[in-house]
Amino acid sequence: MAQLGFYIDQSRCNGCNACVIACKDKNNNSVGINFRRVYAFEDGHFTKDKDGAWINNVRAYNVSISCNHCDEPGCVKGCPTGAMHKRSEDGVVVVDHEKCVGCKYCEWNCPYGAPQFNEELGMMTKCDTCLDLRDKGEKPACIAACIMRCIDFGPIDELRKKYGNNAEIKGLPSPSITKPNIVINPHKDAAI
Repeated sequence: MAQLGFYIDQSRCNGCNACVIACKDKNNNSVGINFRRVYAFEDGHFTKDKDGAWINNVRAYNVSISCNHCDEPGCVKGCPTGAMHKRSEDGVVVVDHEKCVGCKYCEWNCPYGAPQFNEELGMMTKCDTCLDLRDKGEKPACIAACIMRCIDFGPIDELRKKYGNNAEIKGLPSPSITKPNIVINPHKDAAI
């Protein structure tokens, strides 16, 4: 099977957080643990023109992000026990809870903040692309919940053919760090 990844149409994301809630609900995550997050970016200001009228130069946009199941995942490199690993069959990065000691090294090494410590379990948790749902032929919860239909999932080669190769936007780490399996259609104010 091919490497799997996500597509995010940032230009359409309205920041509703339906993807976050669906993921949190599906995974029964406690407060503070969000495998998918929506970040709001804002910049700019109001200025006055020569006649004293206020000019709006404010820009705002959102980005929905989770684990990017990177080609060179920092979380896997930072895991001393081998608990954090990349599946050979689909490239999805998962945690083996039989090996995880909860040291948080994976969290410290991920530039996207994907691995998250679960106090109740005493170990790390993260997005697994809803493996159980996909085994039943369903889509990941975040995709099914997106009211704007701005998240897609599948073989990254197919997503790149369909949507392009861009994985770099303002506000996210450079894709050169971990080579994430994500394609982003940037909001006009987030394009680099």
